[in-house]
Parts: sequence; structure tokens; C-alpha cells
Amino acid sequence: MGLTATKARSAAQRREVPKSRGGRPTKTAAIERDQRLIEVATRLFLDRGFDATSLDAVAEAARVSKPTVYARYGDKRGLFAAVLRREIARWLAPLSAAAETQLGSATDISVEQRLVEIGREMLTFTCGPDAVAFSRMMTSQAINFPDVAKLGKEEGWLKAVATTARFFDHLVAQGALDVEDTTVTAEVFLDVVVGHNHRLATFGTPPEMKPAEKRMRAAIKLFLAGALGPADRVETAAKDTAKSTQRRRPSR
Repeated sequence: MGLTATKARSAAQRREVPKSRGGRPTKTAAIERDQRLIEVATRLFLDRGFDATSLDAVAEAARVSKPTVYARYGDKRGLFAAVLRREIARWLAPLSAAAETQLGSATDISVEQRLVEIGREMLTFTCGPDAVAFSRMMTSQAINFPDVAKLGKEEGWLKAVATTARFFDHLVAQGALDVEDTTVTAEVFLDVVVGHNHRLATFGTPPEMKPAEKRMRAAIKLFLAGALGPADRVETAAKDTAKSTQRRRPSR
């Protein structure tokens, strides 16, 4: 009996959060607790979905009190927003890293190859299982919780656009591209490179990476050339059209 009680006390001591003199957790302990809460909540949201995950289950799995979870996040929506914000930061990190790498790459590397390298990184993390799962949850909850959709747009999409636009600003400054609005250019680039594959994954049809990369390369060629094609071809087509028009014009 005494041995059992001793073991129980030892286990409880191991779970205790270090306290300051005022009785509150130390700053380091509070940060570790919050990180543990977010990690546990992320796993439960991914495993069970938004509706089937409760704050009580998160508190129990994270070994913290329910009042602590409620005091920190308010409700499940607040916790999901915190998890989503952390996941978005993780998704954006490879994009930022890839853009920085390409900005520092040798100038003899073609613009197309630079964009392919960035596109490959984007495909990897936007079509990954965790990114797709959170995208589905965010979409399903957007009607009931518009602030969740706003968070996804502001923290995710707009930051991805801004990061990509800065990369295009650099290419314009180098004279490698000639565009008037790099923000619009970034939006179009993100759409054509990963939009299709991400939508497929969100709808439950995860793309195979080899065909997805082939499509991405074709999309980048189209993006760089434009729908009208090379300038000399456009000029020739315009002259041919003008001649054809003149031949069809009725005489007066």
C-alpha cells in the first residue's frame, strides 16, 4: 500500500509544472505547456476532425486542467485558430526558404528553373496530408466561423502572395521579368502552379507527385510565355489577321 502511494506521488510530481513564488507557472514552463497543448490539439484535430475533438479531450491528453485550456484559448474555435496559425507558419517556411535560396542563386540559372525549384517546394507542402486535412477543416468551418476563413486568408494566402511577390520584385530589378504588378503576378503564379493539385487533394484525390510536377513545369512555361506565346509569333499572327481582315473587307 505504501509503495503504491509512493509511486503515485512520484508520478504526480513528474507531471507538475514548475511554479514561481506566486504560484503561477514560470515563463519557461508556461511556454512548454502551451507548446504541448498545441501539439496535442494538432494531433487530435488531424485524427478526429474538428467536430469530434473536444477541449476536455485535449486537456486530458495534454495533462493540463480544463480551466487552463479554457482560460488560454476561450473555446474550441480559439484553440483551432492557434493550431491553424502554427500550421500555416510551418507551411510558409519552405516557400520563404525556397525563395531566399533562389534569390541567392547564380545569375546564370534561368528564371524558369528558379520558378520550378520554388514550385516543387510548394507542391510538396501544399499537397501533403496535414496541409490537406487542415484545408478541409478550414473550408468546412468557414461558414460557421468566418474569422477562421479570415485567418486562413490573411495568415496563409496573403503572406504566400507577399513572399512570392518579393521574389518577383527581385527578378524585375534584375531585368529578368517585365511585369507591372508583382502582387497580381504572384497570385497568378500560385494559382497555376499549385491551385489545381491542391484542389484535387482537398477533394480527396491526392495527386501523384511525378504527374503533378510535369503539370507544374508546363504551367510555368505557360506563365512565362503568356497565353499569346512569344513576341515574334504574336507579331506574325497579328499581321496575318490584319491581311485576312483586309481581304474580307467589302469594296465600296
